[in-house]
Amino acid sequence: MIKTYIDLSHTIENGIVTYKGLPAPIICDYLSREESKQHYEAGTEFQIGKIEMVSNTGTYVDVPFHRYEGGKDLSETAIEKMAGLEGVLIHVKEHEKAIDESFFFNIDVKGKAVLIHTCWDRHWNTDQYFEDHPF
Repeated sequence: MIKTYIDLSHTIENGIVTYKGLPAPIICDYLSREESKQHYEAGTEFQIGKIEMVSNTGTYVDVPFHRYEGGKDLSETAIEKMAGLEGVLIHVKEHEKAIDESFFFNIDVKGKAVLIHTCWDRHWNTDQYFEDHPF
């Protein structure tokens, strides 16, 4: 069986608001090619980028520490727990807002990646994305 990896991330751009109340990411040059010419020998120019954003920006891996003070953070979570796993897809109807444990009854999720499909991504980068969304 051939495994297929699917990137579910949205593109993060400079200044895009991904969650109201959190600062937008800043994506810029730390050192531009032009500026590097002033510090290095001819022919040795390069660019160094800078990205500044809160860790909850866009699509991210959530870990227990986010919610629980004593929970594991990302550095304590093995990649094997997040990649190359069998997946389970949970479809949520458009009118459903609260996603509680009832959505998982009779579904074996142990050791599997769980994707909850709400279709809310259709509102990405619009004002609607922040209003009356599933949780």
